[in-house]
Amino acid sequence: MSNRTGRTSGFSRFLNNNQVAGNIFAFPFIFGFICFSLVPIITSFYYSFTDYSMGSKTAVFIGWNNYAELFKDDIFMKSLKITLFYVALSVPLKLAFALLVAFVLTRNNRMASLYRSLYYVPSLVGGSVAVSLVWKQLFARKGLINSVLANFGFKAINWFGNEKLAIYPLILMTVWQFGSSMIIFAAGLKEIPGTYYEAAKIDGAGGWQMFKSITLPCLSPIILYNLVMQTIQAFMSFTQAFIITAGGPNNGTLMYALNVYNQAFKYNHMGYACAMSWLMLVVMSVITFIIFKTSKFWVFSEGGDK
Repeated sequence: MSNRTGRTSGFSRFLNNNQVAGNIFAFPFIFGFICFSLVPIITSFYYSFTDYSMGSKTAVFIGWNNYAELFKDDIFMKSLKITLFYVALSVPLKLAFALLVAFVLTRNNRMASLYRSLYYVPSLVGGSVAVSLVWKQLFARKGLINSVLANFGFKAINWFGNEKLAIYPLILMTVWQFGSSMIIFAAGLKEIPGTYYEAAKIDGAGGWQMFKSITLPCLSPIILYNLVMQTIQAFMSFTQAFIITAGGPNNGTLMYALNVYNQAFKYNHMGYACAMSWLMLVVMSVITFIIFKTSKFWVFSEGGDK
């Protein structure tokens, strides 16, 4: 009996050791990060300098050839250009729409909580295969969008058959998934002291003046956060282009992530795809760095310091 009690108390002291207990609870994350994140990252970096195909037993080291070949690849340059256009157009529209809806839903309204929940639903399902298929039907030749246009006397538009127009339904789908940004904006709007608006009203400021001089400056740190997160997410867009257009027509919607997928699994150029992935990391890092460096000109603290 005493031995069992001693073993129990020893085990209890072991569990009460905060460092040991913390390591035990952190082990699943550490194990998962090493096996499913760190090792693949290191492996892909090595493969980016090799001529490697899926299923090959060996990877032939070729140095910087993959990276040099990228800038000679017309399809790669086109996918990069399309992705930059997609990011430059979809992210500002998405943030502007999210801010507008958040501003409306934070007004005094009994149904505001229900409305916020309903508006958040598209962000939960917006990137799924099922919703992409629905979106594809909406913009089909005989889809709902063309039916509405026909009722107003417009001709049907072949959205996915026109190289220049095919990207816009994908952009609209991304803008439709504004729920997560809207929730963050709504939380930020709630934190702005009401005394600021009361003082502005006493000074005779109008609605637009208060929005421009109070709401936007106070909300600028949250705008920065949403801008960075949505920019990164837009660069990684894949499902919409893969399901709806498969990159067509004439590679008009060949998003960068879809091009990486094609090179790796369709054409079996894994080393080349790894080089593309690392180059995109550099591009995303540069753009994020520029956003942070320029933020000092438009992000304000509560005390008014830039």
